[in-house]
Amino acid sequence: MREHGVLRRVLFVYEESLRRLAAGEEVPPQTLAGGAQLIRRFIEDYHERLEEQFLFPRFEKAGRLLELVGVLREQHARGRQLTADVLRLATPEGLSNPDSVASLTRTLQSFIRMYGPHAAREDTILFPALRQVISANEYDALGEDFERKEHELFGADGFEGVVEEVATLEKALGIYELSSFTPR
Repeated sequence: MREHGVLRRVLFVYEESLRRLAAGEEVPPQTLAGGAQLIRRFIEDYHERLEEQFLFPRFEKAGRLLELVGVLREQHARGRQLTADVLRLATPEGLSNPDSVASLTRTLQSFIRMYGPHAAREDTILFPALRQVISANEYDALGEDFERKEHELFGADGFEGVVEEVATLEKALGIYELSSFTPR
């Protein structure tokens, strides 16, 4: 579930970018594209691939949560398309073209709208049910395998390095300080 924390923080980057686009303020293309690149590398190519390869098949084999797993798979595919669109549009040229900005706005809104509920369902339904589908030993072994894969893909810093990447994006947009989200 900590991986969903990274996703949520990139969603905040997307939300701040949307706010700025709506207000006619500058959105640094490298920051917005950096968020999409992080989604691609850490969420799609790592987190979602693990779910698709190791978790979803176990639910399907057990005949459990089949409808949910089907929707989650569909959303993964759609999320990859949306990320490709963000990467295509989050350029200096794209951010200076009103039609591209309108398309980017719709894309970011769609991504945020889908992934908030997506992560919440995984956190509250799918992940808790995993212990009912696999043994305790298999659960522990999966955790160790996932940790190895994380370090293989993201180096010695693993998750902590990815969190630093997100923090850099947040700092570039002035949304790093948690207190900035407290209503005044």
